[in-house]
Amino acid sequence: QTVYLPMLWGNDPDTEYAAVKEYILTHPEVDYLLVLNEPNLTDQANMTPQQAAAEWVKYEQLVAEIESTGRSINLVGPQMTWGTLTGFTDPVFWLDSFYAWYRAANEGREPRIDYLGFHWYDFGLEQQLDRLQKFGKQIWITEMANWNEAIDTEAKQIEQMRAMVALCESRDDVFRYAWFTGRWADADRHTAIFESDTGQLTALGQAYLEAPY
Repeated sequence: QTVYLPMLWGNDPDTEYAAVKEYILTHPEVDYLLVLNEPNLTDQANMTPQQAAAEWVKYEQLVAEIESTGRSINLVGPQMTWGTLTGFTDPVFWLDSFYAWYRAANEGREPRIDYLGFHWYDFGLEQQLDRLQKFGKQIWITEMANWNEAIDTEAKQIEQMRAMVALCESRDDVFRYAWFTGRWADADRHTAIFESDTGQLTALGQAYLEAPY
């Protein structure tokens, strides 16, 4: 079953909040709301921990409004990675600062995070997940692949995909994971699971489909 999961990307206008609320209320199959895409990347959500702490209150208010109707919604985010925001390239340092700012602004209360999001495009996924354990959250890896320049063939990417999937399946702290991406004309990355023109499975896509889960 394919289910569309809405996302509030970061610094969204009130109209976007209203549209997401309406969508969730009219789609009972939706149980998750993804929020805040890569806030420590300057070409993505580009938000300091202080800014994100203020935005997080809006996410919580939206979820509370939805849950007041009897629905149950899980808040998934922030979607962290290693970034480019000055002083906050390290996702763990960004999160530490985010928690501190949120507590300071909300009388010591912890932010509501049902699942922590994470993106990873290199070797060393296990070490990154180990670093995130300090936050005590199950992790939803909403994007993963290996874009290291050493992965220069589809065969090498298949090997990496199988290793990453096996790691995710072996860990209790990984709630869900998703390969990135479905279709992409940039063949140098070797990460597409569908051919961009025909929609047929690539060799990588077939291997992903056959991976144990």
